[in-house]
Amino acid sequence: MPHLYILKNKKDRYYTGITVLSPSERLIRHNKGDVYSTKHGKPWEIIYNKVFDSIAEARKLEKLIKSWKSGNAFKKFLSKAAGSSNGRTPPFEGGYLGSNPGPAALDGNK
Repeated sequence: MPHLYILKNKKDRYYTGITVLSPSERLIRHNKGDVYSTKHGKPWEIIYNKVFDSIAEARKLEKLIKSWKSGNAFKKFLSKAAGSSNGRTPPFEGGYLGSNPGPAALDGNK
């Protein structure tokens, strides 16, 4: 069965790929430096994995994810995959963000 997986390293770099191997076998290859695209970012860890019925389905999602170029859509995808409703869970340094008064409110205080 084909897998789509996302790797992350300690420098917060991401790699998205697909494989018909088990994701753990593929991770070993990435961390051994056998994969050109990831050999300079070791060590990697799997942060997302999804099984598909066909390579074509996996490739379609892979292309979509790569089109996001680690932007807001990518971050939103990862936060939903992690089970967060808004991306402000403790792993993302969340908590109450407070509010900042606007200029009009600040002028009213004079």
